[in-house]
Amino acid sequence: MQDLAAIAYLTLGIAIVGGYLLGSIPFGLIATRLGGAGDIRQIGSGNIGATNVLRSGRKDLAAITLLGDAGKGVVAVLLARYLTNGNPAVIALAGGSAFLGHLFPVWLKFKGGKGVATFYGVLLSAAWPVGIAAGATWLAMAFLFRISSLAALTAAVLAAPFALAFDQPYPMLGLCLFMAVLIFIRHRENIARLLKGEEPKIGKKKPAEDAPPAPDAP
Repeated sequence: MQDLAAIAYLTLGIAIVGGYLLGSIPFGLIATRLGGAGDIRQIGSGNIGATNVLRSGRKDLAAITLLGDAGKGVVAVLLARYLTNGNPAVIALAGGSAFLGHLFPVWLKFKGGKGVATFYGVLLSAAWPVGIAAGATWLAMAFLFRISSLAALTAAVLAAPFALAFDQPYPMLGLCLFMAVLIFIRHRENIARLLKGEEPKIGKKKPAEDAPPAPDAP
């Protein structure tokens, strides 16, 4: 019995620590440096997510960043599923750890992105119906209002209700709530601009060099 308990704790530790370390990989910074675009933290808003990488003028690097940030959430969840034969509690902890790692990466002194791409990666791999519904929500809101942050915030708010609607286990519901709260915290500046009607729309040209840095969602 002690051996089984030790294995269970070891598996849990691997899922949580491994998920966090995977989430901490700064794909935006790596892509821009290797791609010759410099340090993404010195561009635009300074955020390491795909939206800010796009401001470097390199759509290829932005796509790599988007896939990398979503993919690390997917890998963390799949690893936990493999190690535990689909234990929803451990899967939720691994996904939440990857998401937390993206927001507060140990490699960058805990200054990370806003988590939107990783949020979708975790949801699609942990509870794909919820991930698809959240993604559809983002697309619908982005089409209607042309504001990336508003689309992300709306999808985050509806993730937990989607989990209930699709009869997901309680750990998945907790995961959705956890990520939604952190997304709102990380988007507090965007929320302030939304309330003032100052949040820029998707496709708006980059502001002049002497203007304040543009905000972003991921």
